[in-house]
Amino acid sequence: MRALELQDSDLTFRSDYSEPVPSNDEVNVRILKAGICETDLQLVRGYMGFRGIPGHEFVGIPVSGRFEGCRVVGEINCPCGECTTCKAGRPRHCPHRSVVGILNRNGAFADLLSIPEKCLHPVPDHVPNEFAVFVEPVAAACRIIEQQLVRPNDSVLILGAGRLGNLCAQVLKPKCGELLVVGKHAWKLSRIAECEIESEELQSFVPQAKWDIVVDCTGSPSGLETALHSVRACGTIVLKTTIASEQSLHMAPVVIDETRIVGSRCGPFEPAMKLISEGRLQLAPMISATYDIEAAVEAFQVSSRSDVLKVQLNLRAGE
Repeated sequence: MRALELQDSDLTFRSDYSEPVPSNDEVNVRILKAGICETDLQLVRGYMGFRGIPGHEFVGIPVSGRFEGCRVVGEINCPCGECTTCKAGRPRHCPHRSVVGILNRNGAFADLLSIPEKCLHPVPDHVPNEFAVFVEPVAAACRIIEQQLVRPNDSVLILGAGRLGNLCAQVLKPKCGELLVVGKHAWKLSRIAECEIESEELQSFVPQAKWDIVVDCTGSPSGLETALHSVRACGTIVLKTTIASEQSLHMAPVVIDETRIVGSRCGPFEPAMKLISEGRLQLAPMISATYDIEAAVEAFQVSSRSDVLKVQLNLRAGE
């Protein structure tokens, strides 16, 4: 089996990786396409101490089970289903869970992925593979709505115009009042402008403590500090960034201004699939390049560049 293996921050393409053997509640999914995201890049830098096959944004075809032969995408959290957290309706936070390509489970940068069948969602026939790969990150953006953090008249500032910042902006646009995206790179902000969303370059942005909601999608340790200088008193900071490095910050202003800081991670697949299926998101301009799995190491190098948004890996011969 072809696979991209991560060991001690080193990526290696292998053509001799053993095929996964699914357990009773799992099925093997033959991967068609997979996407590289910021979390994958952070894994290479040591985040979570992960070793194995990374990758959690994917579309594929199960080789058995009730979705056999149909295209599917998959939720990345694989809960036990039996603990008090699962029974309380919080399976994404199951303390016994594995996470596809991130924690105690190999991921989608391989020919086959073993995953619990209950994590799979069918893909509508008219949605192309390159768009289906976006369901997982769009779901992460939809999590902000699921958490009921944004009200119709709220002013929302999004820090970061990269992969996740772009998707969060598109998802939140119809849900809030004023919306501004701040980013470092003019060409990424031009993609935001194509979505008819206001944007501004970081070098000219002057933080003012006026925003109801600030969403940190920077992928940088400095994102939270900028957010704290931008959110109004009693406002909310939404953290979407996961990074490998440690952060230290003076927290007294959080107490003084009664700032709410909320983590926001994985989200619901159904509304994400609906947005993509109905063509409400501009996804094609976000795809910077597609590489065959054999060139996955190079694809990671390209994906880490500042002039790139989404890089996808192709695992089906001939595409």
